[in-house]
Order: sequence, then structure tokens, then C-alpha cells
Amino acid sequence: MRLGSGTFAACCVVIEVLGVALFLRGFFPVPVCPFSGTEHQTESPAPEPSAGAISNWTKLPPPLFSKVVIMLIDALRDDFVFGSKGVKFMPYTTYLVEKGSSHSFVAEAKPPTVTMPRIKALMTGSLPGFIDVVRNLNSPTLLEDNVITRAKAAGKRILFYGDETWVKLFPKHFLEYDGTTSFFVSDYTEVDHNVTRHLDKVLKRRDWDVLILHYLGLDHIGHVSGPSSPLIGRKLSEMDSVLMKIHTSLLSEERETLLPNLLVLCGDHGMSEAGGHGASSVEEVNTALILISSAFERKPGDARHPKYIQQTDLAATLSIGLGLPIPRGSVGSLIFPVVEGKPMREQLRFLHLNTVQLSKLLQENVPSYRKEPGFEQFKVSERLHGNWIRLYLEENNSEVLFNLGSKVRRQYLGALRTLSLSLSRQAAQYDVYSMAAGTVLVLEVVALLLLCVPQALSGKAELDVPLLSPVSSLLFYLLLLALAALHVVVCTSSDSSCYLCSLPWLAAGGVMVLISTLLCAVVSALTGVFAAGRRLSKNPPPSNSRWSELDLLILSGTVGHVLSLGASSFIEEEHQTWYFLVNTLCLALCHEIYRNCFVGDDCAPQRCPHAGEEFDGVAAAPQGRSTGPDVWELDRASKHPSPLEALRGPERWMVLASPWVILSCCRLLRSLNQTGVQWAHRPDLGHWLTSSDHKAELSVLATVSLIMIFVLVQKRCSLASKVAMAFGLLGIYCYRVAIGNLLFPWQQNNKDISKGITEARFVYVFVLGILFTGTKDLLKSQIAADDFTVKTVGLWEIYSGSVLLAALLLRPHNLPVLALSLVIQTVMTHFVWRPLRHDAAEVTVMHYWFGQAFFYFQGNSNSIATVDISAGFVGLDAYVEIPAVLLTAFATYTGPVLWAGHLVNFLASEASSSSALSHACFCYALICSIPVSAYIVLVTSLRYHLFIWSVFSPKLLYEGMHLLITAAVCVFFTAMDQSSTKS
Repeated sequence: MRLGSGTFAACCVVIEVLGVALFLRGFFPVPVCPFSGTEHQTESPAPEPSAGAISNWTKLPPPLFSKVVIMLIDALRDDFVFGSKGVKFMPYTTYLVEKGSSHSFVAEAKPPTVTMPRIKALMTGSLPGFIDVVRNLNSPTLLEDNVITRAKAAGKRILFYGDETWVKLFPKHFLEYDGTTSFFVSDYTEVDHNVTRHLDKVLKRRDWDVLILHYLGLDHIGHVSGPSSPLIGRKLSEMDSVLMKIHTSLLSEERETLLPNLLVLCGDHGMSEAGGHGASSVEEVNTALILISSAFERKPGDARHPKYIQQTDLAATLSIGLGLPIPRGSVGSLIFPVVEGKPMREQLRFLHLNTVQLSKLLQENVPSYRKEPGFEQFKVSERLHGNWIRLYLEENNSEVLFNLGSKVRRQYLGALRTLSLSLSRQAAQYDVYSMAAGTVLVLEVVALLLLCVPQALSGKAELDVPLLSPVSSLLFYLLLLALAALHVVVCTSSDSSCYLCSLPWLAAGGVMVLISTLLCAVVSALTGVFAAGRRLSKNPPPSNSRWSELDLLILSGTVGHVLSLGASSFIEEEHQTWYFLVNTLCLALCHEIYRNCFVGDDCAPQRCPHAGEEFDGVAAAPQGRSTGPDVWELDRASKHPSPLEALRGPERWMVLASPWVILSCCRLLRSLNQTGVQWAHRPDLGHWLTSSDHKAELSVLATVSLIMIFVLVQKRCSLASKVAMAFGLLGIYCYRVAIGNLLFPWQQNNKDISKGITEARFVYVFVLGILFTGTKDLLKSQIAADDFTVKTVGLWEIYSGSVLLAALLLRPHNLPVLALSLVIQTVMTHFVWRPLRHDAAEVTVMHYWFGQAFFYFQGNSNSIATVDISAGFVGLDAYVEIPAVLLTAFATYTGPVLWAGHLVNFLASEASSSSALSHACFCYALICSIPVSAYIVLVTSLRYHLFIWSVFSPKLLYEGMHLLITAAVCVFFTAMDQSSTKS
């Protein structure tokens, strides 16, 4: 089967996307809950241990508190309460921490530190899977055993106001609720007022037992402005006043009740120094947790420093406090200070119930549970507890009884810690069968791409894809039969749930047919390579080709990057790898330019390329011929560089200085955004610009950047698109002024700050207009096949529309990133790629490298915390899932997308033979597929690594998303290639 190399590469990448999706589905399995929260409600609690004596305490202890109020402040970092900000902006809370009846803790949240998994951890006590970071966008109903479901079954009346994620997790659980959208991060006022407005009415009522309040404003301020914003202090003061109102109301109500009330102030996760969250930095995982109740006695002068606990400990503590069974899947321990004021028998009873629950969970998850040290400690504690009960029933008051009780208590607490730690290590459960199938698909695709390199990059850019013969061969049917037998064996004997086994037989059979076909194709291609090698060894053709320094750099850089993915530190600081590679690339280009200008390979004088002789668009088309894909011949043998003396002064010096200009731009961009992990907290130019004291400087820089963007983009656009671009860029500045980021020259400060919805939608109109104009020109070029100019203008207008959208979505301090990206593209086009006449493969790799570097230049990293969620809500007045996801993804991958778009423009309009686009498509697919395949193998081998969830898994999600973008780029390449062929 004969295919163009571009079409073949696009098909391979699409198949690879399916393989990666299958692998991710196995690596991040959706939790399967064998029981719901309503089953086991009638299960009798474990009786109190006894040694010869008969104890009548076989029921759950009564509740410790009459009412419980959970005030959850999203992104409440520990130092916001216990640090200088807490002292300054939360005086009432600080008083309760230092002198009031309270217990203070720093609760450690496990990654992913996003809202939905953290709510699950708080209410179930379990460790959610990492895939919940994706499911956070649309939370499903929580089926695991949890505190809310247990409380509802026990007749507790629950009210909720705040983040609607709770309503999605616990539908029909609340007596009354009012949910607010958590993802509309541009709003940090109404989203909290909608919660507080219910308080006065609710606190006067007596018809509820549990009140849950989830405030989102602090988190939204962090996403938009960062933790150093002056808005943070105002929001903390607002939360302090709300806490005071709730606490004073609960205290006044206790005069009429027998039991005290409990107020829980907590956060679901922290906030990074950039304002995001999702990763595992100290700022993101450490959250404040304060338990406030008149039941907690405090002696005068008793100073208590916050202790460190696990966030999962709250579920067990709330269950004990409400007189409920502890959720079956909880791995948390009872926060002991809550019950330390109770009589010894009650303390031991609470600890016994917690250890029994953890020991049962250990038995269900660990076959050799008897050898676990925590289980042995539990059995020792239970025996000692039984002896204490016997002594207690015989003699209520004695020093021996107290000493033995203290010993039992210490033994229980040690057992709880050990059991909780053992269970936390068992959290990772993988669907190995689905992972293996996905890995095989990906590796087969990459092997096929590598084996087809000689044919795909040949002058014709066509290759014989060995598909029909392998399908009709005996090997194909034997492989298919073997895979079907393996599938039956795995699905009938596996104790765990496999995703492939849950698929219909037709879908699972399609996967097996695809694997068999690709494997046969790989074998056939490998046979052809060996046969061609034998023929060449007998009759070696004369060849003058040799590897250039640039080719060696590309090969070594690709291999080095792949090898670097094996270390967690290199993944955390991957931006350093790409910065090094693009800098080295600039030096290699500098060497190539100087060598061509002054000294040839044989040390003889060499003529220097003349930039002025190259064409620009259609200006330099040969007379009598239309400007088409055959203008620029990619074959290096056909290069005819101009003499050095023929270069005009400015052109000559620009060619020589171009690598240094690019290096200078890259160095400026490195100073703009600190990223990674090790140095992300250090101040950078971006922090300086975004501070409220330097708004005027940021306004000037944004103005200069927008002018540069217009100058660099408009030159190849039609008149209508130029006007639309100018108004669109002006609208971007007005939008940033409206939301308070920038200032007009006549404006002193931002008194009237809005959401900028009108201004942003004004820009969207021009973005859509430019994209529509470009698409119309492309379609017109398909009708008039000989009109090459219309096609090039249409492609550039689509690219310029993407640039305008990127300028709208990026933060104002990142506009220089976009402007300098266009500068580098312009310099490379006019003074590097054209005069040096690099082939399509080299140009493609350079575009890919710069695209990766600009991904990090704009402040991104392999941490989820650097994803700018606020970009998804520019111009939206409510949360709309699909536009929000698409805008966020485009803003995150602006660098790779724009450089890929420029590559299409460069090759389609200014480059090459008819095979250039096919070569570029194949090279782009190959250079993206190699790291993905290597990383999948690496993650599989390191799936029990200490940093698998905090470092390797986020990178896996980024790689999957980048491969999806690559597939879209390759499809676009193929479409352009087909249109060029028709032309």
C-alpha cells in the first residue's frame, strides 16, 4: 500500500494517541468501589475488648458534639493563618489559635492538590487516585463510604453552601444547598457573598446538625494575582469576620444544649508562589486546620504550636465526633487531642474502633497482613486493652489502672500510625493489562516510524506501507489467535478489574487486530531494511552525503532529552534542558554561518549566502512561472550561495548577528519567569512587573509588546485583517485595563475594576473575523488551484488570528514572550533558514525545539500548579466547560502551537519542493513520538517510585496532551500537503 510520508505519519500519530489513551486508562484507573456508602450501615461495631470479664459496651459511643460547622476556605495555605498574614489580617483566628479553646494543625494534603480529590480525602479518609485531577473538571457522584453518607443515614440534617463540587459528589444528601461554580476564577467576590448571605438566617435556625461552607474567593485571587496580591489580605480579613460570626453564634447556642459544638476551619489545599496548585510543593500541600470547641480545655499560658497531621485524619475525627462509624476506606487516624479530655475508657474505646477499622482495611488489601508490624501492634494493644477493661471493672480508681491505661493508649497510637502508613503505601493499584496493550501499540508505531525513515525522507516522500501482505500472512492470524487466548485467560483469571476486559468483544478485538497488524508491518519493514542493506553492501552507491554538525546536534539532543526523563530532578527542571538545547543550537548555527561566510570545509574561502537574493513571498518568483512549491529546492547539492562581497551592509551584518540576537532574546525570556521546582520561589522579572507598585512599567512594556506583535504579524495579512488585528490588539489593552492589570496614560489608579467581559468579547469578534478570512482564502485557493498567493495569505491569517488569541489569553507580563517569539521567527526566517537553505527535517526539528522552549518561557512547568486556569474564563460570565477547557489548553500550549503554525506557513509559502510538507509532517511526528514512547516505558518501570504521583504522573499527562496536539498538527500538515499536491 503506497502512501505519502505525511499521510502515513498522521495515521501513525492517531494510532499512537489511542495507545497512549489506553495506557493512561490503565495507569490511572477509575476507582472501582465494591460497596456504596449505604451498604454496611447495619454492620455492628467492634465490641470493646475483654479478658475474662464481660463488657456491655458493644455499641458506638454517643456523639461528642451537638452541631458541627465545617468552614472550608479553598487554598488556605498554612502560613496564611499561622504566619505573618494571619497575625495581620486574621486577628480573631489568631486569638483562638494562641489563647482560645482550639487545637491547631498543619494538615498535609497528598498530590494531586486540586479541589475534588481533596474533598474526597476529607470526607472518605482515603487517598484519591491521580486521575482525579482530570475528573476534577466534572466531578461524578462519590460512591465510596464517606462521612456525609453516614451522617445522612444516621438522620443528621446537613446544609451546604459554596463550591458546587460538593453537590456533584453528594447529590440528594443535603437538606438545603446553594452551589456556586468553582472554575470561574475571575470572580472572587460574588462567589463568597453567595455563601455568606445565608449565614444570618441559618445560624438562627435549629433544624440542622451539620453545616458545610466552602469559600472559593481566596483560591480565585491566587489564580489571578498570586499569593502576594493585596487582595489576599482583604479576603483573609473577610474570612476572619465570617469565622467570628459563626463562632460567637455557636457559643451563644451552647447555653441551650447539653453537648458543645464544633467549628472546623480548614483548607483543601495550599497555594504555590505562582498562585496555582496541583503539585507537591510545600506551599501546595500544607494547609491550615483548626478545631474550635468549648470542649477543648486550655490552661492559662498553655502555648500550643501547630502539629503536623495528615489531611485524611479529619474523616475519622468527624465520624467519632458525630457518633458515626468511620468510613471503611479511610486510612486516617483519629486526631487524638479532640478526645484527650474524655475519661480513659472512652479514649481507649475511640482508639480501638479506629484501629479495628484500619486493620480490616489492611486485611482486605494486603494478603500477608499478619506480618505487617502495624497489625502485630494492634493485636498487642487489643490484649492490653482487654486487661485494662478487666482491671477497670474490678477497681475503678487506682494508680495501676491509670498507668496501664496510659500504656494502652500509647500502644494504640503507635499502631494507628503504623497501620495508616502501611495502607497509604498500598494506594497505587494499576491495570497492568491495559498498560501493556497501550505500551505495545505505542512502541509498534515508533518502531514503524523509525524503520520507514529512509523511504519517508526520500525525494518522492512516498513509501510502501506493508499492511496488506502481513494481514494475509500466517503470522498475523497466529498473533491474533495468541492475543485472543491471552485476553480470555487474563479476563477470566484476574482478580482486579481490567478496562480491556470491560470493553465489548468487538472493541477489544479491534485492539488485538491493530496490535497484530502493526507487529506484522514492523516485521515486514524490518525484513525490507535488512534486504536493502544486503543489496547496498554488494553494490555500494557513490555518496557524498555526510552528517553535518547540526545533524549530530539534533540527534544527540533528542537522545539526551529522552535519557534525562529517567530522573525526577530532570523532569522537575526540564526547562533547563530545553534552554540548553536552544542555546547550543544557536551556537551551532553561528558556527555554520561563519564557516559558510569565511572558511569552507576544505579550509578554502567559501562564499557566503546572500539573504537579499532570496524571495519574499512572491516577489522573487522566476519570470514566467507561478510561485509554487517548487521554487525552493531542498536538495543541499543545489545550493548556490552568493559571494560575500555581494552582501549589502545591513543584510551582511544581520546574517552574522542573527544567532546572537536570538541568544539575547532567549536570555531575556529566561529572566521573565522562574519555573520548575528548585528556583520557582525566587523573584524574577515577572514578579516585579506584576506587583502593584510597578503597574505603570508593566503598562509600558505591554504597549511596546502589542505594537511589536502588530508590526511583525500584519505585513503578510490582507487589509481587512490588518485593521482587525489593530483593533483586536487595542481591545486587548482595554481588557487588561478593565480588569486592573494595566493603566491608561491618563489614569492614576484602577478605581473601577470589572471582569472585562465586553472588552474580551470585542477581541473575540476580531479573532473570529481573521480566522474566517484566512479559512475563506484557503478554500478559495482549493477552487483556484493555481492561485498560490491566496493560499499563503490565508495560512498566515489563520496564524495571525491564533497570535491575537494568544495575546488575549496570556498574562500581560507574558506579552513580551509572544513578541520575542515572533522576533525570533522573523530573524530565523530571513537570516538563517533562507540563506542557509536548511532542509525540511532540520527546520522542523528547530521549530519543535523552540516550541518546547517557549512552553517553559511563558512560565509553564511539569507541575499542574503552573496551569493558568484563569485563561479559560476570559470573556465568559459563567462556567462553560468546553470553551473553558479549550481556551485553557491553548493558553498553556501557546508556544508549541504557534511554532507549529509558523512551520506550516514557512514550508507552504516560502519553502520547498512538493515533498517538504510531507517530510516536515513525518519528522514532527517522529520527534514527538520518541519521547512519549520512552517515557511510557520509563513510567511503567518506575510505577512504584517514591515520586511517581508528584513528579512522573503530571509529566505523563503533559506528554499525553502534547501528543494530542501533535496529532492535530500532523492532520493539518497532511491537509496542506494534499492541497499542494493538487495545485
